[in-house]
Amino acid sequence: MKNTFGNSISITLFGESHGAQIGAVLDGLAPGVGIDEEFIRAQLDKRRPVGKIGTARHEADTYQIVSGVFEGKTTGTPLTILIPNTAQHSKDYAATRSLARPGHADYTAYAKYHGYEDYRGGGHFSGRITAALVAAGAIVISALRDKGIEIGTHIRSCGGVADIDFGDVKTDIAKLNTLDFAVLDSDKGDEMKAQIEAAAKDGDSVGGVLETAVIGMPAGVGEPWFDTVEGVLSHALFSVPAVKGVEFGDAFAMVNGRDLQGAGYGRFHQRRKFCIKIKRPSRSRCDPPRESGSGQRDRLGAG
Repeated sequence: MKNTFGNSISITLFGESHGAQIGAVLDGLAPGVGIDEEFIRAQLDKRRPVGKIGTARHEADTYQIVSGVFEGKTTGTPLTILIPNTAQHSKDYAATRSLARPGHADYTAYAKYHGYEDYRGGGHFSGRITAALVAAGAIVISALRDKGIEIGTHIRSCGGVADIDFGDVKTDIAKLNTLDFAVLDSDKGDEMKAQIEAAAKDGDSVGGVLETAVIGMPAGVGEPWFDTVEGVLSHALFSVPAVKGVEFGDAFAMVNGRDLQGAGYGRFHQRRKFCIKIKRPSRSRCDPPRESGSGQRDRLGAG
């Protein structure tokens, strides 16, 4: 029964929605990664509910790093983040102790842990646990930025309202990372909020699509088959219960068109114009084999 994800760098989540604390352990970070506590705080603030469109539970989300950091830098040993729970109302769940709510993991948790699970507020399956993910993610985002890798996400659509597309990606990423409601067109954002509030008034909710852009990623990252970049990202993203589909590029739309209109996977003589010219190294029969890009290991934060 594991709660750990990752190989070179791993994250382990712990805690329950109505327990004393939740938290995360990051293991595998290189020594010397800078810890920006203000940035971590700012990321946690973005996760907190705002106005009428968030959860009624308001947590301060104060955090404490209790290991793996010394004088503002990672030590290379496991880094542990603790976030106390302060706004839980456990008595609210006493009446539904024996009821498995639709759209929740209550029955799954009961079947997995044989009735010994903490059922209050969804327990270990609660969205509350994502606060620890956000705090840990903030540390990794800072380390990636130091390597020139930038990440930005906007709400592509919500409640039937669509945001505009990415334009100047670098500029758009910088803008999105300053916003509490991440849309490129603020007017569209207001329309989305109106749809969310209207659904909430009817006791309902709406779904949406998030679109993420990443720039600065080096080529050759990932493994050839089972740990491809897309495979590992999908594995992580599907850990969020609300996520029901992941696509890269125009994957879903491409199935309705021809190859050359999409990825260019036609016959070689047809797709030649899409190719990237590469220069292969010359090597004598006595030269040792060179390590491929997928075999390189560059620990996050290392020089």
